[in-house]
Amino acid sequence: MFDIQNYYSFIGAILLFQLIPGAGTIAILNATARNGIKAGLGAVFGTLLGDFVFMIAAILGLAAIMQQNPLLFELLQYFGAAYLCWLGVGLLRAKIESETGKIEPKKSAFVYFKQAFFVSITNPKVMLFFVAFFPLFLRPDATKVTLVAMIVHVSLISLLYQALLVLLGNSLALKLKAFPLARKIATRLAGIALIAFGIKLAINNR
Repeated sequence: MFDIQNYYSFIGAILLFQLIPGAGTIAILNATARNGIKAGLGAVFGTLLGDFVFMIAAILGLAAIMQQNPLLFELLQYFGAAYLCWLGVGLLRAKIESETGKIEPKKSAFVYFKQAFFVSITNPKVMLFFVAFFPLFLRPDATKVTLVAMIVHVSLISLLYQALLVLLGNSLALKLKAFPLARKIATRLAGIALIAFGIKLAINNR
């Protein structure tokens, strides 16, 4: 279908990739928990834009160029690791009010859009995934139409999954508002997870 080789395996692989928790997932859930559905959707579109940039880059051969410039690639990895750690430290230092009547300070969905975009765009493994992923389902005589179809599939499935994640995350976040300790634990765990992702990226780059 759409001249995509092993089409159903292609769909299954996309779903599996989405189910694996990553820095983008944490960014989406954090935005949802802090400022609701609009903030969560802002993070979703930020993540999708970052993924889209990497998909286009993979197709245009940017990966090959970066492989020929290992220093540039290494700097990008360290920048991504540092950014994730910076976000994580911010969550660890965030003040969680104990009063149930307190309301989380409102922020524009665009703030979370930018945060999620930078989380995605500074993660070289996302690009490496697409570089390794697309060739597995391309025929030798594949056309540009096939490549566009593959990008559309990944983008739409990611959008549906992440939007569902926001709806479920918002429901959970509303329940947690009545339990400050639970909110504090959830926020701290998200911060630790982001730092862990950052450290893992830095270690893998050594």
